Amino acid sequence: MPDRAFAILAGAGALLIGFLLVAIALRLLVSSIDTWRTFGLIGFVVGQVWDVGAVVYGALPFIAGTLVTAGLAMLIAVPLGVLAAIYLAEFAPRRLAMPLVTLIELIAAIPSVVIGLWGLVVLTPILRDTVESWVTSLFPDVPFLAGPPLGSDIFTASLILAVMVTPTIVALGREVILALPANYREAYVGLGATRWETVATVVLPSVRAGLLGACILALGRAMGETMAVTMTIGNADRIPTGLFDQGQTIASKIATSFVEASSAEETSALLALGLVLMVLTLIVGIIARMLVGRSRTAVG
Repeated sequence: MPDRAFAILAGAGALLIGFLLVAIALRLLVSSIDTWRTFGLIGFVVGQVWDVGAVVYGALPFIAGTLVTAGLAMLIAVPLGVLAAIYLAEFAPRRLAMPLVTLIELIAAIPSVVIGLWGLVVLTPILRDTVESWVTSLFPDVPFLAGPPLGSDIFTASLILAVMVTPTIVALGREVILALPANYREAYVGLGATRWETVATVVLPSVRAGLLGACILALGRAMGETMAVTMTIGNADRIPTGLFDQGQTIASKIATSFVEASSAEETSALLALGLVLMVLTLIVGIIARMLVGRSRTAVG
């Protein structure tokens, strides 16, 4: 009887989560139906103009900003996070590993608005006066790297996102590596392999599905991050064409505009943006499940 009761309770919890997900999606769809009727799915998603006065709404600048900032953040965070996880799990002495793990967990717990303030007050002027000024002066004819050094731009927002998601990759990646049975390592070491050869040949192939899952989870957070990005990206309603361009993500656009929405049409368009973001994160989750499944099959 207790087993049956527990199974029913656990199943009810799973169904409730699924119900909430569907309910949120339906609510967003119903509340934004005017936007979909006016512009259509393709027209709204690929539209490049967001003009409240002309009642024209296009989501492409914000979709592009979301994908670009999250992608750049992952390019920075994944190598750092995976290497740090390997070091903490396989190479670091315990007296060093434990304080570092605690510090990383504390960084992950810092509210995003605090990290955003740090990025706005500290990181933005430093990057503007050093890295961005140097790069723009050295490569003035490269479109991707051209432009005035503004500080509040795609580059700064991506670095902020990398700071925020790297602890997630490190913490989850370390736990995945530590969960690998010790006899996997001992058998290979017994054959004369070095520590690094054991990590590269045995540990990483065995835990790549878990590491991939940690990276996808971090990507989901990067795509949905709001306050820190809003404070550092510049909030310009245009498609970014360069590393130092100002832009907007879907989350930052909703955060900066929803409270001040002046019409039912604008509110509907912002809710449609929320639905687009939800669909994007769901697509990322589905792709993650497929990749993790393939990784496990390959390892097996």
